[in-house]
Parts: sequence; structure tokens; C-alpha cells
Amino acid sequence: MSASNVTKNALSQSLRGLMATKPFDRISISDITGRAGFDRQTFYYHFNSIYDLIEWVFVNESGAALGNNKTYDTWQEGFEAIFGYVQQNSSFVLNAFHSTAHDPLERFLLSEARELVGAVIEEQSRGLDVPQTDKDFISDFYKFAFTGLLMDWIRTGMSENPHLLVERLGILIHGDIRKALEKFSRS
Repeated sequence: MSASNVTKNALSQSLRGLMATKPFDRISISDITGRAGFDRQTFYYHFNSIYDLIEWVFVNESGAALGNNKTYDTWQEGFEAIFGYVQQNSSFVLNAFHSTAHDPLERFLLSEARELVGAVIEEQSRGLDVPQTDKDFISDFYKFAFTGLLMDWIRTGMSENPHLLVERLGILIHGDIRKALEKFSRS
């Protein structure tokens, strides 16, 4: 691991520790650097703001959440993995959700959903002549639906069983991605 990543990880762990006891909106860069043992200049060498740091945390800590679960047969496991990441990091996620860090959290979830859905769309469009703009449109539709479901689950305290939510979603959209692509196909 590079020295830069070691420092970024130390800053992210400091932020995580602070967010376990303090609302995100009340955490300062001085709080983060003091807890990590760095000066403010070190923070600004790596990040432009606390929002950059929290976005870096979401992107870097969850990159492996989806794994290879990006096919039509495995998308449900990929979506459950995103739920799992959120659940395992619930205090951090809830703190971000109920603060001005809401946007980085939502961007992270949208990105994860887009990666998952985009791969499924590409797989399901094989053999069809679907313009990329239409594939992107279908992908965005599902990305926003998945993210909306996740954000609502977070907003309501993550009380519903994520496995059951994903199963119900699977029943709802079974076969619909391919049908949507066929409707947009030029062949």
C-alpha cells in the first residue's frame, strides 16, 4: 500500500471513529487530523474537503462489495452485497444519511447500482441492436429504482430484511430487463 493510501486510510479511520460518537455536521478537519495525528496541511494534500474524504471512504471501502455479481443470474447477490455493506456500516451510513454528507452517500449508492445494472443490461442486450442511449436510459431507470429502495430502507432504520426485499424485487422485475431491451431494439 502506498504512503498516500496509508495516510488516506488513517484519515478515514479517524473520521469513522469520530462519526461513531459525533454527528458528521459537527466534525471539523481539525478533529479528523488531531485524532489521526496529522496536521491540516496533510489533510489538504489528500482531500479538498471533508466531503471528499467521506466520498473516498464510500468508494474505497465498498469497491469489493459487488464482486463478480454483475450478471443476470447473480445481480440479486450483488444487490444483497450492497445492502450488506450498508448494514455492516450502519452507524457510519446513518450518520452520513442524516447529515449534509447525504449527497456523497447517495452518489456512492447510485454508482454501485449503475455498475451492477449496467453489466446486466450489457449481458441481456447481446444479440439485440439496442442503441447505447437506450441502454443507458434503461440502466438509469433501474439504477434510480434500486437506489431509491436502498435509501428508503436506510431512512426507515434498516429494519426490513434485505434478503426479502431483494427477493421481492427479483419477482417484480423477472424478465423485464430483456423485455425493455427488446422494445428498444432496432432489429
